[in-house]
Amino acid sequence: MARIRLNGVSKRYGDVVAVRALNLDIRDREFVVLLGPSGCGKSTTLNMIAGLEELSAGELWFDDALVNGIPPHHRDVAMVFQSYALYPHKSVYENIAFGLRMRGMAAAELDRRVQEAANKLELAGLLGRRPSQLSGGQRQRVALGRAMVRQPAVFLMDEPLSNLDAALRISTRAQIKHLHEEMRTTFIYVTHDQAEALTLADRIVVMKEGMIEQVGTPDEVYERPRSMFVASFLGNPPINYLEGAIEGEAGAPVFRHGSLRIGLPAGKLRRVGGAPVMLGIRPEDVLHDGVPGNSVLTGIVDSVLPVGSDRFLGLKVEGCDVFVRVDKASHHVQGERVSFALVAERLHLFDKASGASLLDARA
Repeated sequence: MARIRLNGVSKRYGDVVAVRALNLDIRDREFVVLLGPSGCGKSTTLNMIAGLEELSAGELWFDDALVNGIPPHHRDVAMVFQSYALYPHKSVYENIAFGLRMRGMAAAELDRRVQEAANKLELAGLLGRRPSQLSGGQRQRVALGRAMVRQPAVFLMDEPLSNLDAALRISTRAQIKHLHEEMRTTFIYVTHDQAEALTLADRIVVMKEGMIEQVGTPDEVYERPRSMFVASFLGNPPINYLEGAIEGEAGAPVFRHGSLRIGLPAGKLRRVGGAPVMLGIRPEDVLHDGVPGNSVLTGIVDSVLPVGSDRFLGLKVEGCDVFVRVDKASHHVQGERVSFALVAERLHLFDKASGASLLDARA
């Protein structure tokens, strides 16, 4: 097994800095997801860990060994790519067994590992087929099987589900989660899909422009985002923002936007008064039934959006668009004036200029 440490790791391509002074400590047997938009440096980071890209600066450690100059085949890692990378002329059995054959493994042990992987991944009845005879989900499972039979210290995955349809992504996600629980190997997984990150990760590393924005458990990055970028990247529909100012004293701060006055969590603000701020309200964090003492968000229904088990209302609030989640049995109509209660502890507050959170997560 392996603990992975990146100390000041950077990667440059000429004048372009893809990864900038990255510091990250991945615990042994942890499932870490690198999450961010295209071009943020997450795949480059994974490739440096795999040994497919050289570091421009910094140190990369596997346990107590510095691996900067160690080639990929000596790092005890297995990688699963977005493109599957299967041999089209070989059977499923031979694709899974290929790496073990290259190592010269004894036939009996090779067969035992292939059969065990095939049973775990529900491929036992497909071992004689070629990749062209498989569905996308089956091909991805073959790629997973080829990696897992090596029993690596580190399992690396680069957008492995992006070619699958929605239903297959959900089922394969569950298989990957179960695989980690069984293998208890260090997993590092790259994705731009927040649902994958929130479902799979022990910790999420949110990246932006080659740097880390926040590291934390799924609950921490969703419930206590450190920046507007993190808050916006996680959540569907995205978090709502209202621009305004903070009034009052630290013991009873109030957010003001037009005629709105919304109470803020007392004792948690890093700043009271001063520069403009952005109030963040997640669509699910509204109460349909007002509770005495809570602030009230009032607006006009501009759209009604049924989405399967949920229903979202698009509101016009003081000239701004705000989306809220309501019960699917609700019967709101366009043009209706509605009000929802807001709980101060569920709100988010950011400095408008820097995007940094103004809430002290420790309070």
